Amino acid sequence: MKNELEKFGSFFVRNLRDRMLYDLDMLLSSKWKTPELEGLQQSVSKFSVNDKEVIREVVDRVITSGMHDLLFALQEESDAGGSIRVFADGQEVAQLSDGLHGEIFGDDGWIVRYSEYPADREKERSQWAQKEIENLGE
Repeated sequence: MKNELEKFGSFFVRNLRDRMLYDLDMLLSSKWKTPELEGLQQSVSKFSVNDKEVIREVVDRVITSGMHDLLFALQEESDAGGSIRVFADGQEVAQLSDGLHGEIFGDDGWIVRYSEYPADREKERSQWAQKEIENLGE
């Protein structure tokens, strides 16, 4: 049953988070050829490397927050018997998890395992949490 949850997680990360970060990277590096983005790309090209790194960090955090909130809402909807459900291979993914919104985080979370983009912040947060848990046992 967990296979369906993992299939959804991989799909979710690749088609939401990675697609958005790819679009952002294309914009920050002025690689889009579409005329609608020429002005925006010209404006962005004036930003320093540090400014672009800050923009990427902000966007990454907003995307992760949005992913969390959507997964939380799907979990709540399922738990309440609502009409919005997501299925993978015939299995309702919210029923396969004790909290969909937590599946994206941690060393073994979906972002770390399935994203094409570095998830150093997630790894650092997981390592910090692990140290805190170890310190509680002392």
